[in-house]
Amino acid sequence: MDGAGGPGEGPAQEALQSLSRRLQVQEKEMELVKAALAEALRLLRLQAPPNSLQDPGAPAPTRDSSPAAPPGLPPTCSPSLVSRGTQTETEVEMQPSPGPPGLSNGPPAPQGGSEEPSGTQSEGGGSSSSGSPGPPGILRLVQPPQRVDTPRRNSSSSSSPSERPRQKLSRKAASSANLLLRSGSTESRGGKDPLSSPGGPGSRRSNYNLEGISVKMFLRGRPITMYIPSGIRSLEELPSGPPPETLSLDWVYGYRGRDSRSNLFVLRSGEVVYFIACVVVLYRPEGGPGGPGGGGQRHYRGHTDCVRCLAVHPDGVRVASGQTAGVDKDGKPLQPVVHVWDSETLLKLQEIGLGAFERGVGALAFSVADQGAFLCVVDDSNEHMLSVWDCSRGTKLAEIKSTNDSVLAVGFSPRDSSCIVTSGKSHVHFWNWSGGAGVPGNGTLTRKQGVFGKYKKPKFVPCFVFLPDGDILTGDSEGNILTWGRSLSDARTPGRGGAKETYGIVAQAHAHEGSIFALCLRRDGTVLSGGGRDRRLVQWGPGLVALQEAEIPEHFGAVRAIAEGLGSELLVGTTKNALLRGDLAQGFSPVIQGHTDELWGLCTHPFQNRFLTCGHDRQLCLWDGEGHALAWSIDLKETGLCADFHPSGAVVAVGLNTGRWLVLDTETREIVSDVTDGNEQLSVVRYSPDGLYLAIGSHDNMIYIYSVSSEGAKSSRFGRCVGHSSFITHLDWSKDGNFIMSNSGDYEILYWDVAGGCKLLRNRYESRDREWATYTCVLGFHVYGVWPDGSDGTDINSLCRSHNERVVAVADDFCKVHLFQYPCARAKAPSLVYGGHGSHVTSVRFTHDDSHLISLGGKDASIFQWRVLGAGGAGPAPATPSRTPSLSPASSLDV
Repeated sequence: MDGAGGPGEGPAQEALQSLSRRLQVQEKEMELVKAALAEALRLLRLQAPPNSLQDPGAPAPTRDSSPAAPPGLPPTCSPSLVSRGTQTETEVEMQPSPGPPGLSNGPPAPQGGSEEPSGTQSEGGGSSSSGSPGPPGILRLVQPPQRVDTPRRNSSSSSSPSERPRQKLSRKAASSANLLLRSGSTESRGGKDPLSSPGGPGSRRSNYNLEGISVKMFLRGRPITMYIPSGIRSLEELPSGPPPETLSLDWVYGYRGRDSRSNLFVLRSGEVVYFIACVVVLYRPEGGPGGPGGGGQRHYRGHTDCVRCLAVHPDGVRVASGQTAGVDKDGKPLQPVVHVWDSETLLKLQEIGLGAFERGVGALAFSVADQGAFLCVVDDSNEHMLSVWDCSRGTKLAEIKSTNDSVLAVGFSPRDSSCIVTSGKSHVHFWNWSGGAGVPGNGTLTRKQGVFGKYKKPKFVPCFVFLPDGDILTGDSEGNILTWGRSLSDARTPGRGGAKETYGIVAQAHAHEGSIFALCLRRDGTVLSGGGRDRRLVQWGPGLVALQEAEIPEHFGAVRAIAEGLGSELLVGTTKNALLRGDLAQGFSPVIQGHTDELWGLCTHPFQNRFLTCGHDRQLCLWDGEGHALAWSIDLKETGLCADFHPSGAVVAVGLNTGRWLVLDTETREIVSDVTDGNEQLSVVRYSPDGLYLAIGSHDNMIYIYSVSSEGAKSSRFGRCVGHSSFITHLDWSKDGNFIMSNSGDYEILYWDVAGGCKLLRNRYESRDREWATYTCVLGFHVYGVWPDGSDGTDINSLCRSHNERVVAVADDFCKVHLFQYPCARAKAPSLVYGGHGSHVTSVRFTHDDSHLISLGGKDASIFQWRVLGAGGAGPAPATPSRTPSLSPASSLDV
């Protein structure tokens, strides 16, 4: 039935909801009257002490309920609460009465508990009512000495149903919070805020925030109220400006071999060049800054979106890298472009094709016969435009539509720069290019299509290589290597383009089971081929005679790219994003490894420079941050979304997308516990700082609490935190391990008394001074300044405060990592911004000593290890106004 019926109509539940809304408005009116009286007394400079305003018959307030000055107000008005709303003609005063400090998460108490202080809205736009802070008070009317000239506000009490007995209203008014508990969450009834809901004729929407008590922000139009710690008298006391600490990219874990080609080369310096996300990595396997076994890395970071292909200049120093198209945080397109840069200085030399390509750059090649004067580019448009560019001037010399089929490889003939070859889906094309005397746009490109004739036409031709004698070898999806020989064009069948010479198949050799992904010409004239399905590397001599072969282990995937290193050393990139080093005789070992799918789970070791990651590839990986290597990995069989180390470091808990969570021994990798809570994905798992509890946040809106023993090896259900109206996103433990702060998908901020039985703390104001062992919740007073203007609530995926409590790192949805000062409690706070990820950044965590920050790229499957530089370092945190020594509940704000 429609909920618009009058009193007495509709089911009892609906009537109860209507009553609760009206009672809320009445309570707000009474709080507003109280604030008006307090303001009047302050203006008259009454010298009477606060206790003189109390009812003579009321007991003296205890230490916990003693009046406290609201932060940010002058001492002369310390007992009063000044409302931002309009005042009324009638004023009241409130006297404290004995009662519990807050409502539990259990059955409603007979007299109810307190809610928000003085009519502030509940944090996170949640469903809690907004009564007075601390124990419910006794209201009595007071005739003010002088009337305050204020605008008149209609009182909702005039619209109360006259047929309701006054005694019943009085009894219910003592606990509107209990009414809301019985009637269900306002979120489940359409997300209406109690203060904004109609309370009868004459009611209207107002902002009741208290000066100096709280701050408010809005996400998608929903108010989120956060209470200011008592140690802060003014927000101006808080630090401003970007932090003195900075980040420097120290190491990139991973390699993009799963879905890209032309991605692995060796430079003249001996460095291996490859890419992942927006970063081109220059890696020196034999050692360097990374220490023994880890090699050293340098990084070219000039790109604004994911790199898709590379080409190395004949001089072995200059590199061309092409990126895909993207959008910036404002939705403006980032156009694909090619960068030509110096690998020794990492300086960009030329930017080619800005505005000329669609969607991205698919393949690149430098000319060889004329010392790299020209660059050939194939874009990712529907027509796969083929263009030739002058490298020194950055001008386009010729362009033509290539084919509607995908183009996977391009190259200049090393003997004649007028000959260009492309291959891809079901084709090999031979192009003749005339440069037009170097005049931009005057060059022409003509095409001759390769004819397979009596040979089976393959579905794909992923790779080719030029032989010293001018012939071409192609590897195809049938596992065959075809030899294409040059011959004069047949006048009777000139073919399209009328090229002076053409290529025809002169030999075929079956080389692999499944597709051939890579071909590499070695310095001694032999050719290497890499197979997909069979994962074999085969060395071929003249006449395609097999000389030697080796097989790549299955867990590394198929061969994606091959590069010749120093001596007989080979570098092999694989489809499972691993980079292997070795030779055909001794085999291969990994030097770079990474995930292959979207990443979400990240946690750092409590006392070692190690961290653990998991994601949609179902792999759980432990990384050695000092050796820059994978320590171990296991197959979870399911998607891993979150993880956390026990404070002992002996075990790690991992949450999966099915509601299961596992506890694994970090040394033996054995599963010591396997539990399922609900049937929805788990978004956060977190051990308490003393290791006695484990909290598990689920998408079923619940936080499951387990008591833990035997250094995390044993656990038993302790309770559940029930009260969120949406899925859990983040949570943190207090330093004493007794309380939890949690965020949810509808921007709630809730606090829980775990040690007291997993009770919801209704009076959020009393948690304003609580100290947190970690700070990863994205909503809260200490971090609300990290949110950008116009945010829709999904712009920030992860947040982490450093252990020394000096800085906070933020992972956003626009491929950036931010570094703010902590606390970050000023709107539009400045930050240091770091790029490099090519997808939304899903998680950030500091290592145990704050020497490094780890960040995860989502779909780019990259892991970045940043070195923290500057004033941060390890050491005790400086004194800040936001730090308060007490964990006890806040004093009462009653007047």
